[in-house]
Amino acid sequence: MTKQLEGRLALVTGASRGIGRAVALALAKEGADIIAVARPRSQAALESLDDEIKALGQNCTLVPFDLKDGDAIDRLGASIYERWGKLDIFVGNAAILGPLSPLGHIAPKDFQELLDINVTANFRIMRSLDPLLKKSDAGRVIIVSSGSNGKAKAFWGGYMMSKAAVENLALTYANENLQNAIKSNVINPGPIRTSMRAKAVPGEDAASLPAPEDIAKLFVELASPACRHNGEVINFYDWAGLTLP
Repeated sequence: MTKQLEGRLALVTGASRGIGRAVALALAKEGADIIAVARPRSQAALESLDDEIKALGQNCTLVPFDLKDGDAIDRLGASIYERWGKLDIFVGNAAILGPLSPLGHIAPKDFQELLDINVTANFRIMRSLDPLLKKSDAGRVIIVSSGSNGKAKAFWGGYMMSKAAVENLALTYANENLQNAIKSNVINPGPIRTSMRAKAVPGEDAASLPAPEDIAKLFVELASPACRHNGEVINFYDWAGLTLP
């Protein structure tokens, strides 16, 4: 039986844990080879992921680097071109929560870090990968946003600012590629059983939330060459028929 991502090459950021790890494994199970990006301090977790992906019969390339290193991002695009000549799937998952605080209490360095990791890194990666995605017969971009967008929720201003920005980058990219095979979409996960969620909402019953493996199925659908969604913001809870807690 042919797997729906057979022969595809996917780059996943934040691949060492949580949603990113689950997505990398789900894509590999459907036949994709994986380029797994995460922070250098996550090397051990990346190596464990590498073992699991290879056990599935797929190739995995580990790329540990700091997403604030724009030059490294540019080199990544060049390296992918030299080795594979194209890229089929980019999953922009890596992000930080930042301080949950009144806007007036956020330190400028913390605000800048939210921009650097949640927004600028995704822009730099999309810029670096753009020629590679255009070489694919069905380039797919999937950016992880937040269900909190548009709610102007008190104390979440820094995080929501960054997610609103990256969401609009993804949607703009969709409109800029209407005449080719690239499709770019956004996933709003909602509450998922991750370490970031536990940090944001301490005391919540994590067992009551969907696991990263549950949402990974949506990423597989959007990564498929058969996907016809483009320029859409897809709420996982709606897609899965779930009720928000």
